[in-house]
Amino acid sequence: MRLDTVLRVAAKFVLPLMLLFALYVQFHGDYGPGGGFQAGVIAAASIILYALIYGLPAALRMVPTGVVETMVPLGVLIFATVGVVGMLTGGNFLFYSHLAHDQIHGQEWGVFLVEIGVFVTVFSTMLAIFYAFVGRASR
Repeated sequence: MRLDTVLRVAAKFVLPLMLLFALYVQFHGDYGPGGGFQAGVIAAASIILYALIYGLPAALRMVPTGVVETMVPLGVLIFATVGVVGMLTGGNFLFYSHLAHDQIHGQEWGVFLVEIGVFVTVFSTMLAIFYAFVGRASR
């Protein structure tokens, strides 16, 4: 792909828009369709597209394997921590009402934190799968 100038230039315009759209889907998930899963897939797809256009070494410089391997359990930890905090404050697992000074803000914070955990987990899992398959093919 080194000689395909059109793809490389188009990718420079499309990739920032994809990441911006992933952020929009992430933060608009409370008010409409979307959320952490969809945003994680879109963000991972942008990195995968970057790897397809510029090569795997360039993508690994952007998001190294060590970062991806750290992010997978980190996202699960964020999700589980929100659930356990709900239990420790007297509710059920993922009971958000006690996370803030009133129930409405507690629900907002709970959903926000859970969606962040889902985003981190999905994004890093998609990249880990891609890196595993591409790394296996390059051997």
